[in-house]
Amino acid sequence: MESFNAILAPGMLVRHPDHAEWGTGQVQSNIGAKITVNFREEGKVVIDGCRVALIPVFDATP
Repeated sequence: MESFNAILAPGMLVRHPDHAEWGTGQVQSNIGAKITVNFREEGKVVIDGCRVALIPVFDATP
């Protein structure tokens, strides 16, 4: 899971695979497999990149 998460950079858009209701999130930071994401419907969440593989979003339309 860590491989894709390792390339996430601030500003990139992602979705959480288990929480579609959170909507699209913007990566705030990615330090040592701890990824901070600001989700539209959930707010700021710190994610363990070793446990969760975030899904990249290339088209930001809902």
